[in-house]
Amino acid sequence: MPEQSNDYRVVVFGAGGVGKSSLVLRFVKGTFRDTYIPTVEDTYRQVISCDKSVCTLQITDTTGSHQFPAMQRLSISKGHAFILVFSVTSRQSLEELKPIYQQVIAIKGTVEAFPIMLVGNKSDETAQREVETKDGQAQAAVWKCSFMETSAKTNANVKELFQELLSLETKRDMSLSIDGKKRSGKQKRADKLKGKCSVM
Repeated sequence: MPEQSNDYRVVVFGAGGVGKSSLVLRFVKGTFRDTYIPTVEDTYRQVISCDKSVCTLQITDTTGSHQFPAMQRLSISKGHAFILVFSVTSRQSLEELKPIYQQVIAIKGTVEAFPIMLVGNKSDETAQREVETKDGQAQAAVWKCSFMETSAKTNANVKELFQELLSLETKRDMSLSIDGKKRSGKQKRADKLKGKCSVM
């Protein structure tokens, strides 16, 4: 069965409590909740521009536990891009991404074939930090993927994270915008630096 070309599936992985749902909700709905509610699996949709037409960015927010390996494998096999989230306040949460990364590679093949972002969330909690920025960068270098720190709470780098992920997609030209608003000069310069993808 051919791929439905107007869907772009991003799968979000990470240990429980690292803020996967918070990141996704902040991006899709612009909201943040302080309470932690464990996720089994949720899918959110956001309309984006893709190859000069409109397509759907489908974000799958996976469970933080390892109770559902079959669901995890299915999410990986259907995914076009992956966000691996850890909390900068927990070194353990970075360690827990390693088997997930290995499974993604085992199912999808080489890392060059699809975008992966390693994300250190909760960057606002500086006093509790256990993972330094350079440690995240070093892990991303080993995995040959991009790295970014975010804070769902303060909305730091949340939109930029998804924008960067789309700009890593080489097979399609995608961006988060579907409206033709004029951009500021600063934004245009940023677009030139970034390449072909832009947030409108």
